[in-house]
Amino acid sequence: MDYLQAVEWVHGLPRIARHCGVENTKLLLEKLGHPEKDLRFVHISGTNGKGSTTVMLASVLKAAGYKVGCNISPYVLDFRERFLLNGEMASEEVVARCLSQVRMAIEELQEEGWDSIVEFDAVTTAALLWYAQEKCDIVCLETGLGGRLDSTNAVQNTLVACIMSIGKDHTELLGDTYEKIAFEKCGILKNDCAAVIYPVQPQQAMDEITLRTQQMNCSKVVVPELEDFYFYKGKPFENRINYGGYDLEIPFPGKHQAYNASVVVEAAIALSEKGVPVSDEAIIEGIRKAKFPARIEVISKEPLVILDGAHNEDGARALADTLRLANVQNLTAVIGILHGKGADRMLQILSPYISELYTVSPDNPRAMTAQELADIAQKYYPKVTAMPTVSHALQAAQQKSFGGLLICGSLYLASEARKFFVR
Repeated sequence: MDYLQAVEWVHGLPRIARHCGVENTKLLLEKLGHPEKDLRFVHISGTNGKGSTTVMLASVLKAAGYKVGCNISPYVLDFRERFLLNGEMASEEVVARCLSQVRMAIEELQEEGWDSIVEFDAVTTAALLWYAQEKCDIVCLETGLGGRLDSTNAVQNTLVACIMSIGKDHTELLGDTYEKIAFEKCGILKNDCAAVIYPVQPQQAMDEITLRTQQMNCSKVVVPELEDFYFYKGKPFENRINYGGYDLEIPFPGKHQAYNASVVVEAAIALSEKGVPVSDEAIIEGIRKAKFPARIEVISKEPLVILDGAHNEDGARALADTLRLANVQNLTAVIGILHGKGADRMLQILSPYISELYTVSPDNPRAMTAQELADIAQKYYPKVTAMPTVSHALQAAQQKSFGGLLICGSLYLASEARKFFVR
C-alpha cells in the first residue's frame, strides 16, 4: 500500500472490538516477532493530561540525547502525529510500510479465525514496530482508553508508569466511580516499575492508586507535593514555575500543566535511577521546547484566539481556571462536544467567560448536533446560535469576537478549526 491507501485502510477498520485491545495487540506483536521486547517504555495513563505529559517527557529525553519514540492519540492535524521520533513525524513511506506489515499480520489472524482487530490496535502495533526498527532508546507511550485492557498495555518493559489526573470519563466502559476508573488506569503498572502520580487526585482515586502500587511492588512511588510549587507572576497565559528547585518555563498555559510538568520532572529523575540518566539541564530545556497543538493554545494574542481540545468536565474546568487567571472575559466561542462527555456541565463551567456562543457538530460519529448543544446552552448563555458547519461558525464568530475568540469542546473540533488559523 502507498500512504493514502494505508491510511484509508486503517481508518476503515472497526472502532469497537469484540475482544479487548490488549489481546488483539499481543497477537499482532507475536505475528510480527515481538518487536516491543527490544524497547523500554515510560507508560502514561489517566483521564486528563496524558498527551501533554507524554510530549513534554519525550522532549526532555530528546534533550538528554536519547533516541525517543513518542506515541500519542488522537492526532490533531496529521495522522503521522501518531508516529513521532525525536519530535519529528515519520515519513509517509515509513507509515505506509509499517501499516502494510501490520495488515499482513491481521490477515493471517483472520485466516486463523481471529477477526476482532480495530483501528487503534493496528496503529499502536505499527508504531511499536517502527520504534523497534529504529532501535529507539526509550518510548513514551500514551494509553488510548483506560489502561488495563488498552492496546498499549501489550508492552512489558515499563521502567516508569505515570498516572495522570483521574476524572469521570468513559464511565460506560471504565466504571462509574473514581475507584473503578483508577483501577483501570493503574493497569499499566508493571512489577518493580517506578510510579509517578499526578499531585491532585480525588481521594477515592488516590486510595486505589496507593493500593495498586503496593500490589505491583513498585520500586518507587512519587506524588509531587503541592508545597513544592512556586508560581511566578507573568503575562497572561505565561506559565513559569519553580518546582522542587527546578525553574521551569512551561509552553502550555494553566496550573494543571504545571502539575503535569512536575510529573515529567519526577519521571525523568526516576528514569535516571533506572539507568537512563537525565540531567537537570535536559529537564529544563526539554520542557521549555515541548510543542503540542490545541492544549489551551494561544494562536494569536491580538486579536486573541484560543484553541483547546478540552473534551470533558475536568478539561473545561482547567480551561476556565486558566481564563480566570488571565483575566479574560467576553469571549465569542465556537464549541462542539461529543455525546457522553458531560456537555451540560462543560457549558455551565465556561459560561462566565463567554458572551456569545456558536455551537457546531465536530466531524465525528459520536458528536452532538449543533442544535442539541444549542438547546442545552440556552440555559447558560444569552446569545446562542447553532451553525451548519465549523467554517460557517468561525466566519461568524470572527466578526463578533471583540473580547477574543475561543474554540473548544473536542480535539476533533480543534483539528478542523486549527487549519483556518495555522498554515
